[in-house]
Amino acid sequence: MKVLVVCSYKVQYSSHIAPFIEEQVEALEMQGVTVSCFLIKERGVMGYLKERRRLMDEIRRFAPNIIHAHFGLSGLLANLQRRIPVVTTYHGSDINVSSVFLLSKISMWLSAWNIFVSRKNWRKSSVKRNFSLLPCGINLDDFPFMEKMRARNLLGWKRDARYVLFAGAFGNKVKNAPLAMDAVAQLPDVELVEMKGFTRSQIATMMYASDMLLMTSFSEGSPQVIKEAMACGCPIVSVDVGDVAERIDGVDGCFLAESTPDDVASKLRLAITWNGRTNGREKVVAMGLDNHYIVSELLSIYSNVLNGRK
Repeated sequence: MKVLVVCSYKVQYSSHIAPFIEEQVEALEMQGVTVSCFLIKERGVMGYLKERRRLMDEIRRFAPNIIHAHFGLSGLLANLQRRIPVVTTYHGSDINVSSVFLLSKISMWLSAWNIFVSRKNWRKSSVKRNFSLLPCGINLDDFPFMEKMRARNLLGWKRDARYVLFAGAFGNKVKNAPLAMDAVAQLPDVELVEMKGFTRSQIATMMYASDMLLMTSFSEGSPQVIKEAMACGCPIVSVDVGDVAERIDGVDGCFLAESTPDDVASKLRLAITWNGRTNGREKVVAMGLDNHYIVSELLSIYSNVLNGRK
């Protein structure tokens, strides 16, 4: 099977593709799928539409059986041709941002199959047929166990300090860093660590070294960082966003907070007193969030779509 993945060009990554998409591509290739990635370099709605000619050239060159688009605008672009069936995955921003959501709705109508990474996003979409709920998976092998003090030594962190790992970059407005900063300011001798510009290996080390992960975002789809923290047994404090409540339900040492500094600070205190690893890794396995399982589901979707076209 040949799959053409359509997604946006990301200048901040060495491979210029979002890590969760790159990891899914690698998992598909491990199953014998031939994958080519078409990266959209233009920005804005008109920029995406300008990429149609280049996309058509790639379709003729690669001759895919199926196109898998990531995010609604990519799905819209991919559906400007009607010869190759399109599967589109919606990751959250394409549904939670009202101006983009309208265009994503067109993509949903045109796509042969739609994938939603969280139940909240599916409910908002109002799609009733030809859809699946399927979050992006993680590669558990990327998060091998590491003792907390060994991780701190590797990072040069103080052995007896308190570190809260912020789930994103401070400059990303969606991540709502001011709420995290206001909450952490209520706790003495606690340092908030920005997660920006690190490799997958470094992030894993930071999760083992930290006392907890903190997410205060305004909106999310199915955040990978939550699954990654669970894989490392890192305690989590998060506002009720995306599918976080579903993911951390029943995971010891993980707490949901209201979007106020006082309640976030209160939950941080609970996580600090937990002072241990969680059972998150077992929950990741139980929920089928390992990429091996996710890719098997993807292959079933591809096959069903192609069989439906015959």
